[in-house]
Amino acid sequence: MKSERQRNQILGLLFVGVLMAALDIAIVGPALPVIQRVFAVDERALSWVFSIYVLGNLVGTPTIAALSDRFGRRLLYVASLGGFALGSLLVAIAPSFTLLLVGRLVQGVSAGGVIPVASAVIGDTFPPEKRGSALGLIGAVFGIAFLIGPIIGGLLLLLGWQWLFLVNIPIAAVLILFSLRLLPGRTRTTTTPFDIAGLVTLGIMLTALAYGLTGLDPDQLRGGTLPLLAIGALIVAAALVPVFIAVERRAVEPILQPAIFRSRQIWLTTALAIGAGVAESSIVFVPALLTAAYGVSSSTASFMLLPIVLAMAVGSPISGRMLDRFGSRMVVSVGVVLSGIGMVLLGVWSTSLVMFYIASIVIGLGLAILLGSALRYILLNEVPASERAAAQGLLTVTMGSGQLLGAVLVGLLAATGGGAVVGYSFAFLVIGVMVLLLTPLALGLKSRAAERATALAGVHS
Repeated sequence: MKSERQRNQILGLLFVGVLMAALDIAIVGPALPVIQRVFAVDERALSWVFSIYVLGNLVGTPTIAALSDRFGRRLLYVASLGGFALGSLLVAIAPSFTLLLVGRLVQGVSAGGVIPVASAVIGDTFPPEKRGSALGLIGAVFGIAFLIGPIIGGLLLLLGWQWLFLVNIPIAAVLILFSLRLLPGRTRTTTTPFDIAGLVTLGIMLTALAYGLTGLDPDQLRGGTLPLLAIGALIVAAALVPVFIAVERRAVEPILQPAIFRSRQIWLTTALAIGAGVAESSIVFVPALLTAAYGVSSSTASFMLLPIVLAMAVGSPISGRMLDRFGSRMVVSVGVVLSGIGMVLLGVWSTSLVMFYIASIVIGLGLAILLGSALRYILLNEVPASERAAAQGLLTVTMGSGQLLGAVLVGLLAATGGGAVVGYSFAFLVIGVMVLLLTPLALGLKSRAAERATALAGVHS
């Protein structure tokens, strides 16, 4: 283990790297109207600025995570930062909308390596009793990003929309220099062949999943029109699951070790991650509810989300310290209950401004736990050091799948409930009940004593 000073330097480096990736999601919103006007695209095409980033993220995360376990954290973290800078440059100089989407895809793939590798580095360099606090600080990045993102985005737009992406290049360059000096290099050597078959199968499977979920247009489904391409892609993704499992069982050094799935703790964690992703994506629809319920503008509705963002920014580091003290079972259970209750409150009393702000704070605190450090903390303790990044990548993929599923689900529920205020209220009520139903899974996690014994066994193995 490194000294406390070295660990703090590494934590600062990881914090800024994750913040850069998170800010790119938060600040791109203000640029969308300009991008639409410059490239003369419709709303459907414009949505791919987000969707292709998510698709790249889903495919890139397990790939880069597995390569990190094999070739070392430093090499892959530096490569991810460099790829993110390259993608940012491609977006900024894109002469066509197609090349802009290519840049966003490169950004998404590269960002897929930043968070899981950062989490794995924390597992490598921090003792078990300090991992929760470190992960909590990293988890707080997302709340901070969504708090300051719109402000930074507005300022950079004064210089031109391209600067929202060009600003990433000098930041990435500085981070690369410090990464080469601070991060641990390759810790093991291996002559076993890389799992190319597993990588290709997983890439096709996740691409099909992302395309299928993104293509499930709620308006089409409500109108009785079946998006055949999207449904076909989902069928392909489902069919490739057993193929991928078979390929991984035969691989000498698989991308995802089959042994990972023998752990009940990991099965519970991945299920909770999907639920957390659904809850997170539903927050995107809160401004639509506010606009319908109170007649406010879109910008005012976005500003009204600040209590959720602030609660997440404050709650994430606090929940990290709670993990070190009380263990994941209690903390995750609290996060599930708070998230579910907050959603239910939002659904039942959506027209009460006081209840909206109370619900916002409760939701923010709950999501701070589920999206912050808790689930990543569990996986750091549950897998050996050689599989930490792959396990973190698995968590990112399952949470991302939940986000895509949640976006479709909220749209369908809102339409089923009648649209407008009534429809969105119904959607949040149903999502809240679904999240509360995850409580038994959270209570099924290991006790603090069992969890600590597993973590200490991993340190000494």
